[in-house]
Amino acid sequence: MKAIQFKEFGASDKLQLAEVEKPSAKAGEVLIKIRATTVNPLDMKIRSGSMQHAMPVQLPFTPGLDVAGLVEAIGENTNRFAVGDEVFATTMSGSYAEYISLNEMIVAKKPSNTNFNEAAALAIPLTTAYSILIEAANLQAGKKVLVHGAAGGVGSILVQMAKSIGAYVIGTASGDGIELLKKLGADETIDYKTQDFSTLVNDADVVVDLVGGETQQKSFAIVKKGGILLSTVMPPNVEKAKEFEIHAKFVFSKPSFLKLEYGVKLVESGEIKSQVAKIMQLTQASAAQELVAAGGVNGKLVLEVK
Repeated sequence: MKAIQFKEFGASDKLQLAEVEKPSAKAGEVLIKIRATTVNPLDMKIRSGSMQHAMPVQLPFTPGLDVAGLVEAIGENTNRFAVGDEVFATTMSGSYAEYISLNEMIVAKKPSNTNFNEAAALAIPLTTAYSILIEAANLQAGKKVLVHGAAGGVGSILVQMAKSIGAYVIGTASGDGIELLKKLGADETIDYKTQDFSTLVNDADVVVDLVGGETQQKSFAIVKKGGILLSTVMPPNVEKAKEFEIHAKFVFSKPSFLKLEYGVKLVESGEIKSQVAKIMQLTQASAAQELVAAGGVNGKLVLEVK
Protein backbone atom coordinates (compact mmCIF):
# COMPACT_ATOMS: atom_id res chain seq x y z
CA MET A 1 0.00 0.00 0.00
CA LYS A 2 1.00 3.63 -0.32
CA ALA A 3 1.94 5.73 2.71
CA ILE A 4 3.66 9.00 3.49
CA GLN A 5 6.82 8.49 5.55
CA PHE A 6 9.98 10.25 6.63
CA LYS A 7 13.29 8.42 6.97
CA GLU A 8 15.08 11.20 8.82
CA PHE A 9 14.01 14.13 10.97
CA GLY A 10 13.81 17.59 9.48
CA ALA A 11 11.62 19.93 7.43
CA SER A 12 8.45 18.99 5.59
CA ASP A 13 10.41 18.01 2.49
CA LYS A 14 11.45 14.87 4.39
CA LEU A 15 7.92 13.53 3.82
CA GLN A 16 7.98 11.10 0.91
CA LEU A 17 5.49 8.75 -0.74
CA ALA A 18 6.49 5.14 -0.03
CA GLU A 19 5.30 1.63 -0.74
CA VAL A 20 4.86 -0.29 2.52
CA GLU A 21 3.32 -3.56 3.64
CA LYS A 22 -0.43 -3.50 4.10
CA PRO A 23 -1.39 -4.27 7.72
CA SER A 24 -3.78 -7.03 8.75
CA ALA A 25 -6.41 -7.10 11.48
CA LYS A 26 -5.06 -8.94 14.51
CA ALA A 27 -7.16 -10.13 17.44
CA GLY A 28 -9.24 -7.27 18.79
CA GLU A 29 -8.46 -5.04 15.81
CA VAL A 30 -10.26 -3.65 12.77
CA LEU A 31 -8.57 -3.03 9.44
CA ILE A 32 -9.69 0.36 8.10
CA LYS A 33 -9.50 1.48 4.49
CA ILE A 34 -8.63 5.13 5.11
CA ARG A 35 -10.63 7.77 3.29
CA ALA A 36 -9.37 10.84 5.17
CA THR A 37 -6.92 12.00 7.82
CA THR A 38 -5.82 15.48 8.93
CA VAL A 39 -2.73 17.55 9.66
CA ASN A 40 -2.07 18.19 13.35
CA PRO A 41 0.62 20.35 14.99
CA LEU A 42 1.99 17.25 16.71
CA ASP A 43 2.68 15.73 13.28
CA MET A 44 5.18 18.51 12.59
CA LYS A 45 6.79 18.31 16.03
CA ILE A 46 7.37 14.57 15.61
CA ARG A 47 8.74 15.07 12.08
CA SER A 48 11.18 17.75 13.26
CA GLY A 49 12.64 15.42 15.88
CA SER A 50 11.80 17.78 18.76
CA MET A 51 9.58 15.17 20.41
CA GLN A 52 12.18 12.40 20.53
CA HIS A 53 12.79 12.94 24.25
CA ALA A 54 9.08 12.73 25.13
CA MET A 55 7.65 10.57 22.34
CA PRO A 56 10.49 8.65 20.67
CA VAL A 57 9.68 7.08 17.29
CA GLN A 58 11.55 4.66 15.09
CA LEU A 59 12.43 5.53 11.50
CA PRO A 60 11.09 5.24 8.88
CA PHE A 61 7.93 6.67 10.41
CA THR A 62 4.40 7.08 9.07
CA PRO A 63 2.71 10.07 10.75
CA GLY A 64 -0.99 10.68 11.24
CA LEU A 65 -3.12 10.92 14.39
CA ASP A 66 -6.67 10.50 13.15
CA VAL A 67 -8.60 8.57 10.57
CA ALA A 68 -11.99 8.16 8.94
CA GLY A 69 -12.80 5.28 6.65
CA LEU A 70 -14.43 1.90 6.07
CA VAL A 71 -13.93 -1.31 8.02
CA GLU A 72 -12.42 -3.76 5.53
CA ALA A 73 -11.69 -6.67 7.86
CA ILE A 74 -12.01 -7.62 11.53
CA GLY A 75 -9.71 -9.72 13.67
CA GLU A 76 -10.58 -12.51 16.06
CA ASN A 77 -12.50 -11.56 19.21
CA THR A 78 -13.61 -8.32 17.57
CA ASN A 79 -17.32 -7.73 18.13
CA ARG A 80 -18.06 -4.01 17.91
CA PHE A 81 -17.94 -3.68 14.13
CA ALA A 82 -18.82 -5.36 10.85
CA VAL A 83 -17.14 -5.15 7.46
CA GLY A 84 -18.40 -2.05 5.67
CA ASP A 85 -19.01 0.06 8.78
CA GLU A 86 -18.10 3.74 8.40
CA VAL A 87 -15.83 4.62 11.31
CA PHE A 88 -13.42 7.19 12.70
CA ALA A 89 -10.69 7.11 15.34
CA THR A 90 -7.70 8.79 16.91
CA THR A 91 -4.37 7.04 17.15
CA MET A 92 -0.71 7.88 17.74
CA SER A 93 0.68 7.28 14.24
CA GLY A 94 0.13 5.65 10.88
CA SER A 95 -2.86 7.37 9.29
CA TYR A 96 -0.97 9.03 6.42
CA ALA A 97 -1.63 5.81 4.50
CA GLU A 98 -4.20 3.82 2.58
CA TYR A 99 -4.88 1.34 5.41
CA ILE A 100 -4.47 1.13 9.17
CA SER A 101 -5.30 -1.57 11.72
CA LEU A 102 -6.48 -0.32 15.11
CA ASN A 103 -7.71 -1.75 18.41
CA GLU A 104 -11.49 -1.65 18.25
CA MET A 105 -11.63 0.12 21.63
CA ILE A 106 -10.34 3.36 20.10
CA VAL A 107 -12.66 3.23 17.07
CA ALA A 108 -16.24 4.52 16.81
CA LYS A 109 -18.87 4.68 14.10
CA LYS A 110 -18.66 8.10 12.49
CA PRO A 111 -21.56 10.53 12.85
CA SER A 112 -24.29 9.62 10.38
CA ASN A 113 -24.63 13.23 9.22
CA THR A 114 -20.96 13.68 8.24
CA ASN A 115 -18.86 12.59 5.29
CA PHE A 116 -15.40 11.07 5.76
CA ASN A 117 -13.58 14.40 5.49
CA GLU A 118 -15.82 15.95 8.13
CA ALA A 119 -15.47 12.93 10.41
CA ALA A 120 -11.68 12.97 10.17
CA ALA A 121 -11.72 16.66 11.09
CA LEU A 122 -13.73 15.81 14.22
CA ALA A 123 -11.73 12.88 15.63
CA ILE A 124 -8.85 14.62 17.43
CA PRO A 125 -10.92 17.69 18.43
CA LEU A 126 -13.76 15.63 19.94
CA THR A 127 -11.33 13.42 21.85
CA THR A 128 -9.32 16.39 23.11
CA ALA A 129 -12.37 18.48 24.00
CA TYR A 130 -13.79 15.60 26.05
CA SER A 131 -10.45 15.06 27.82
CA ILE A 132 -10.28 18.74 28.74
CA LEU A 133 -13.86 19.70 29.51
CA ILE A 134 -15.32 16.47 30.89
CA GLU A 135 -12.37 14.56 32.37
CA ALA A 136 -10.03 17.33 33.54
CA ALA A 137 -12.37 20.28 34.19
CA ASN A 138 -15.63 18.49 35.06
CA LEU A 139 -17.28 21.48 33.42
CA GLN A 140 -20.76 22.40 34.63
CA ALA A 141 -23.46 24.65 33.20
CA GLY A 142 -23.07 28.33 34.07
CA LYS A 143 -19.29 28.23 34.43
CA LYS A 144 -17.10 30.77 32.63
CA VAL A 145 -14.59 29.29 30.17
CA LEU A 146 -11.85 31.09 28.23
CA VAL A 147 -10.40 29.22 25.25
CA HIS A 148 -7.11 30.43 23.77
CA GLY A 149 -6.72 29.56 20.08
CA ALA A 150 -10.46 29.04 19.88
CA ALA A 151 -10.79 29.18 16.08
CA GLY A 152 -8.36 26.32 15.41
CA GLY A 153 -9.22 22.70 14.77
CA VAL A 154 -9.46 21.75 18.45
CA GLY A 155 -10.55 25.14 19.76
CA SER A 156 -13.59 25.42 17.50
CA ILE A 157 -14.90 22.07 18.76
CA LEU A 158 -14.08 22.97 22.38
CA VAL A 159 -16.18 26.10 22.08
CA GLN A 160 -19.15 24.14 20.75
CA MET A 161 -18.86 21.37 23.34
CA ALA A 162 -18.58 23.87 26.18
CA LYS A 163 -21.70 25.66 24.90
CA SER A 164 -23.55 22.33 24.71
CA ILE A 165 -22.79 21.85 28.41
CA GLY A 166 -24.21 25.30 29.16
CA ALA A 167 -21.03 27.23 29.89
CA TYR A 168 -20.38 30.92 29.21
CA VAL A 169 -17.63 30.79 26.59
CA ILE A 170 -15.02 33.40 25.67
CA GLY A 171 -12.68 32.69 22.77
CA THR A 172 -9.50 34.35 21.52
CA ALA A 173 -8.74 34.44 17.80
CA SER A 174 -7.90 36.91 15.04
CA GLY A 175 -9.04 37.82 11.54
CA ASP A 176 -11.72 35.53 10.13
CA GLY A 177 -11.50 33.49 13.31
CA ILE A 178 -13.49 36.12 15.20
CA GLU A 179 -16.48 35.73 12.88
CA LEU A 180 -16.19 31.95 13.07
CA LEU A 181 -16.38 32.03 16.87
CA LYS A 182 -19.46 34.23 16.78
CA LYS A 183 -21.05 31.79 14.32
CA LEU A 184 -20.22 28.89 16.65
CA GLY A 185 -21.99 30.59 19.56
CA ALA A 186 -19.16 32.06 21.63
CA ASP A 187 -20.56 34.55 24.16
CA GLU A 188 -17.54 36.84 23.82
CA THR A 189 -14.65 37.06 21.37
CA ILE A 190 -11.23 38.65 21.85
CA ASP A 191 -8.91 39.57 18.98
CA TYR A 192 -5.54 38.68 20.45
CA LYS A 193 -3.74 40.87 17.91
CA THR A 194 -5.49 44.06 19.00
CA GLN A 195 -6.80 43.29 22.48
CA ASP A 196 -5.21 42.12 25.73
CA PHE A 197 -7.30 39.29 27.19
CA SER A 198 -5.70 39.76 30.62
CA THR A 199 -7.41 43.17 30.95
CA LEU A 200 -10.76 41.94 29.62
CA VAL A 201 -11.30 38.66 31.46
CA ASN A 202 -11.35 37.91 35.16
CA ASP A 203 -12.61 35.18 37.45
CA ALA A 204 -12.69 32.50 34.76
CA ASP A 205 -13.62 29.10 36.14
CA VAL A 206 -11.66 27.33 33.40
CA VAL A 207 -8.94 28.57 31.05
CA VAL A 208 -8.03 26.27 28.17
CA ASP A 209 -4.58 27.02 26.76
CA LEU A 210 -4.02 25.80 23.20
CA VAL A 211 -1.28 28.38 22.55
CA GLY A 212 1.37 28.26 25.31
CA GLY A 213 4.20 30.70 25.92
CA GLU A 214 3.33 34.20 27.14
CA THR A 215 -0.37 33.51 26.66
CA GLN A 216 -0.22 30.80 29.29
CA GLN A 217 1.88 32.89 31.66
CA LYS A 218 -0.65 35.73 31.58
CA SER A 219 -3.55 33.34 32.14
CA PHE A 220 -2.80 32.41 35.76
CA ALA A 221 -4.00 35.79 37.02
CA ILE A 222 -7.42 35.61 35.34
CA VAL A 223 -8.47 32.25 36.81
CA LYS A 224 -10.67 32.59 39.88
CA LYS A 225 -9.37 31.06 43.10
CA GLY A 226 -10.06 27.35 43.02
CA GLY A 227 -10.44 27.44 39.23
CA ILE A 228 -8.35 25.50 36.75
CA LEU A 229 -5.88 26.23 33.95
CA LEU A 230 -5.53 23.41 31.43
CA SER A 231 -3.00 23.22 28.61
CA THR A 232 -2.39 20.81 25.76
CA VAL A 233 0.83 22.49 24.59
CA MET A 234 3.08 22.93 27.64
CA PRO A 235 2.92 21.93 31.33
CA PRO A 236 1.77 24.87 33.47
CA ASN A 237 4.05 26.03 36.30
CA VAL A 238 2.85 24.25 39.44
CA GLU A 239 4.45 26.79 41.80
CA LYS A 240 2.76 29.66 39.99
CA ALA A 241 -0.55 27.83 40.29
CA LYS A 242 -0.06 27.58 44.06
CA GLU A 243 0.75 31.30 44.17
CA PHE A 244 -2.57 32.16 42.53
CA GLU A 245 -4.43 29.44 44.48
CA ILE A 246 -5.64 27.67 41.36
CA HIS A 247 -5.27 24.24 39.83
CA ALA A 248 -3.15 23.78 36.71
CA LYS A 249 -2.62 20.71 34.58
CA PHE A 250 -1.14 19.53 31.31
CA VAL A 251 -3.70 17.42 29.44
CA PHE A 252 -2.62 14.47 27.32
CA SER A 253 -5.65 13.09 25.56
CA LYS A 254 -5.79 9.30 25.34
CA PRO A 255 -7.75 7.72 22.48
CA SER A 256 -11.08 6.13 23.44
CA PHE A 257 -14.26 5.19 21.61
CA LEU A 258 -16.26 6.49 24.58
CA LYS A 259 -14.96 10.03 24.02
CA LEU A 260 -15.81 9.81 20.34
CA GLU A 261 -19.29 8.46 21.00
CA TYR A 262 -20.00 11.34 23.41
CA GLY A 263 -19.10 13.70 20.58
CA VAL A 264 -21.07 11.77 17.96
CA LYS A 265 -24.31 12.43 19.85
CA LEU A 266 -23.59 16.18 19.83
CA VAL A 267 -22.72 16.14 16.12
CA GLU A 268 -25.85 14.20 15.18
CA SER A 269 -28.02 16.55 17.27
CA GLY A 270 -26.49 19.57 15.51
CA GLU A 271 -24.82 20.98 18.63
CA ILE A 272 -21.36 20.47 17.12
CA LYS A 273 -20.47 21.05 13.48
CA SER A 274 -17.25 19.84 11.86
CA GLN A 275 -14.87 22.63 10.84
CA VAL A 276 -13.02 21.72 7.63
CA ALA A 277 -10.74 24.59 6.58
CA LYS A 278 -9.25 23.02 3.46
CA ILE A 279 -9.08 19.65 1.67
CA MET A 280 -5.87 18.42 0.06
CA GLN A 281 -4.66 15.03 -1.16
CA LEU A 282 -2.47 12.67 0.88
CA THR A 283 0.28 13.09 -1.72
CA GLN A 284 0.30 16.81 -0.82
CA ALA A 285 1.17 16.11 2.82
CA SER A 286 4.37 18.17 2.73
CA ALA A 287 2.62 21.29 1.41
CA ALA A 288 -0.29 20.72 3.80
CA GLN A 289 2.02 20.65 6.81
CA GLU A 290 3.64 23.87 5.63
CA LEU A 291 0.23 25.56 5.49
CA VAL A 292 -0.67 24.47 9.01
CA ALA A 293 2.77 25.43 10.35
CA ALA A 294 2.36 28.93 8.91
CA GLY A 295 -0.67 29.45 11.17
CA GLY A 296 -4.00 31.12 10.58
CA VAL A 297 -5.88 27.95 9.60
CA ASN A 298 -9.34 28.09 11.14
CA GLY A 299 -10.61 24.54 11.52
CA LYS A 300 -8.85 21.43 10.23
CA LEU A 301 -6.85 20.79 7.09
CA VAL A 302 -7.96 17.42 5.75
CA LEU A 303 -5.86 15.02 3.70
CA GLU A 304 -8.10 12.97 1.43
CA VAL A 305 -6.94 9.44 0.66
CA LYS A 306 -7.88 8.07 -2.77
